[in-house]
Amino acid sequence: MIRTVESPHASAPVLAAYSYCEAVTGQQARNFAYGIRLLPTSKRRAMSALYAFSRRVDDIGDGALETGVKAARLEETRAMLTRVREGSVDEDDTDPVAVALAHAAETFPIPLGGLDELIDGVLMDVRGETYETWDDLKVYCRCVAGAIGRLSLGVFGTEPGARAVERAPEYADTLGLALQLTNILRDVREDAEGGRVYLPADDLAKFGCSAGFKGSKPPEGADFAGLVHFEVRRARALFAEGYRLLPMLDRRSGACVAAMAGIYRRLLDRIERDPEAVLRGRVSLPGREKAYVAVRGLSGLDTRHVTRRAVRRRA
Repeated sequence: MIRTVESPHASAPVLAAYSYCEAVTGQQARNFAYGIRLLPTSKRRAMSALYAFSRRVDDIGDGALETGVKAARLEETRAMLTRVREGSVDEDDTDPVAVALAHAAETFPIPLGGLDELIDGVLMDVRGETYETWDDLKVYCRCVAGAIGRLSLGVFGTEPGARAVERAPEYADTLGLALQLTNILRDVREDAEGGRVYLPADDLAKFGCSAGFKGSKPPEGADFAGLVHFEVRRARALFAEGYRLLPMLDRRSGACVAAMAGIYRRLLDRIERDPEAVLRGRVSLPGREKAYVAVRGLSGLDTRHVTRRAVRRRA
């Protein structure tokens, strides 16, 4: 069973490192920050450290550097992760992300190999890889999002006595896939303008969208709405499977997951209602709606709903 341990004493340099990571999270995380606000301090800090590391990796992948330089920077970041894993980062290290991540890994059983997978996934971006089938795309999604789900579970822990707790990492991974597929749909035009195509080539061909998305209108003769609705159904199935994680978590960790997933599910609803909106600009939720979803998560509504559905299935 995954569990958390008591937090070791956090010195002033460690607290400063966490403050840096929390500032990065607050400034750059559009949806993630709403969820982790619901966590107790030690878990919130650890999640901020994971986010700050992930943000650094993503920024390298998305930046304007040459391909070879990006790859070198990513390997430098992997070397920092190796130092964290080996316990050679101390509180006097000049990299606040390394300091915070090292302390978080001492405090919680975080499977740091997931951050190696994240780097592997961003290297796929750097190489400009495309994906023929959904199975191919799942490999990428598991690296950049499923791994984050499993890392987060190391911070959250699971409730003693939870049913089928051995499947918690699987559900966390699947929820990560659901979030990433939603991201891919939301960012389809932005990614196309950056020369990236994530949706499987098989799916694009099936709906006449192989020409890509570089304007505010779908390709001539394409069934773009059909493509979007097809991917939305796939994402919904992933959410349904991943939500089985919620009853395995304590109240505040479950609220955090429910809030983040709930925001993305509402994005999915908006995309489903108006598929071409993703070609006109970024689809997003207003802050007040995100706050409502967070409150709903804290109330336990989503967790109770999932639990009732699970009971009905067993019956």
